[in-house]
Amino acid sequence: MKRFRQGLVVGKFCPLHHGHMHLIRAALDACDEVLVVSYTKPEFARCGQDAREAWLAALFPQVRRLVVDDARLLARGIAPAIQVPHNDDADAVHREFTAWLCWALAGVVVDAVFTSESYGDGFAAALSAYYSSRTGAPHGVTHVSVDPARCAVPVSGTRIRSDPHAWRRFLDPIVYAAFVDRICILGGESSGKTTLVNALAAALDTRAVPEVGRLHWEARGGVFTYEDMRLIAEGQIALEDSLTQEARRWLVCDGSALTTVFYSEDGYGAVDPVVRALAERPYAITVVCAPDIPFVQDGTRRDAAFRLRQHGWYLATLERAGVDYVVVEGSVGQRVETVLALLAKGGS
Repeated sequence: MKRFRQGLVVGKFCPLHHGHMHLIRAALDACDEVLVVSYTKPEFARCGQDAREAWLAALFPQVRRLVVDDARLLARGIAPAIQVPHNDDADAVHREFTAWLCWALAGVVVDAVFTSESYGDGFAAALSAYYSSRTGAPHGVTHVSVDPARCAVPVSGTRIRSDPHAWRRFLDPIVYAAFVDRICILGGESSGKTTLVNALAAALDTRAVPEVGRLHWEARGGVFTYEDMRLIAEGQIALEDSLTQEARRWLVCDGSALTTVFYSEDGYGAVDPVVRALAERPYAITVVCAPDIPFVQDGTRRDAAFRLRQHGWYLATLERAGVDYVVVEGSVGQRVETVLALLAKGGS
């Protein structure tokens, strides 16, 4: 038997950090069921409703989640009559709103609320009064204070938002991935693309995403089918998502689904709509390697003329899509310096 039947944890979770996770685990240890409520107004960059929902679902699948914003309330026909309070609104406003969320949307009666804040006792008292008025019988909500001095996890959301990379040790890799920006390196065959990817990843002390098409080619002995194009594009995105959790600030990607679009058009005269959609995935920086180095035939490539055509296709396609890009030239060192200067100028 656990101490409480229904527990409650409320937070912005912008972002969800180890302190929040410590709090939720304390609630899970003490309660049969736990409801986690999250809302914020205004929203914070990279910590939107969908991101918070995904973090909680991945890290705490056993809790019930209620992540709301005005758009979600409007979709339920609730807003604008009832809207998410502003973060600066009075405590009483937030307590009333949270109690209403638990009662009206989640349909639960809370027995305990878990916080690390000084307002916890007042919050529990407000919830007690709310439930007592709704049920017509006295109902007490206990406040469970968890690490109010922040000894177990000495950090705050405000501090992490100031520099998530400096404070990444307080973030689960799943959460930290939201703060990693992706660099896409494109280029025709034998244009130094993969060499630049590896050199740039080393310079940035981060992970590089290999070209899945190349891996697939080697695994299949150089034999492709049209159906392989979708597998390659999906595999490229999946590998990016996986390695983002291991990256440091930047993730350097050897090509993208756009690469698959080119080879699908060239080899089969058609492109799977799924592949085209994946090719629209945005990147923080897009780099195109100039075909200004000697063409090297490794047994799998076409020829220098094909390289030029591929290079031109990338430039024209990026232009049509309105994607900003930079063309890098010269030696590997020069290309790395060009990208690093670009990141220093406009990177996070």
